[in-house]
Order: sequence, then structure tokens, then C-alpha cells
Amino acid sequence: MKKLVLSIALIGMGSFAMAQQVPQDKKVNREEMKQKMQQKEQERMAEMQKELNLNQSQVAQIKDLHEKRKSEMKNSFEKNKEQRQAKMEEMKAKRQQMDNDMKKILSPDQYDKWQAGKKAKMEQRRAMMKERGMKGDRKMRHGLKPAPQPQIN
Repeated sequence: MKKLVLSIALIGMGSFAMAQQVPQDKKVNREEMKQKMQQKEQERMAEMQKELNLNQSQVAQIKDLHEKRKSEMKNSFEKNKEQRQAKMEEMKAKRQQMDNDMKKILSPDQYDKWQAGKKAKMEQRRAMMKERGMKGDRKMRHGLKPAPQPQIN
């Protein structure tokens, strides 16, 4: 009995300690991602320079063009943020209205089954997206060859 209580206490303290480290890890991951992105940009530029036989002037112009495009996209993202938020609220309200209407039409048992089915379909979609690797798995870059994949023997 003592061992059980002691092990539960240790697990609880361990999980509490892990929960405290998450914000720092996110900061570190964000910095690592920025560094990786910069490194990939440099690699892409070097690859472009080699494949297209660019001179230094062209490289500088392309870098400027990329920076300009990046800042435009960032500005556009910030400008459209409020519109996206409003659309999300509108969609949420429509989903809530649909839910209320279904609740009026269906019996409590039918409504519960409908909710469970909706939830199951959502989980299924999430699993499929995760399986496909929907988060940033790009093979082609700027019309160039795919990045070489390391071979594991």
C-alpha cells in the first residue's frame, strides 16, 4: 500500500514538473525553427545559384525580392486577421444554430447518437490528416528538384 501511494505521488510530482517546462520548450522550439528556416533559405538560394548559374547581382536581387514578398505576406496576414476572426465567429454561430435546430428536431436519444457520430467523424478526419502528414510536408521547392532524402541502411 505504501509503495502504491509513493509511486502515485512520484508520478504526480513528475507530471507536474513536466507541465512547468512546456512554455520554455515552446520558446526553444520556436528559436530552433527560425534557425532551421534561415538555414533552409540559404540552402535553397545556394541550390538556385548553382542550378541557374546566377551571378552575385542576381542573387542579391532575388534575396531582396524574397524579403519584400515575405514582408508583404506578413502585412497581409496581419491585415486579414480581423476578417478571419470574424468569419470564425460567424461559422461558430452557424454551427451552434444548427446544433440548436437539430436538438429541436431529434429526440434526446437521437441527438446523442448524432453528436457521437459527429465527434467520431471529426476524430477520423484528424487521424487521416495526421497520417498523411498534412503539416508542411512539401516535396518540391521553387520548381527545383526535391530535397535529397537521407538513406538509412
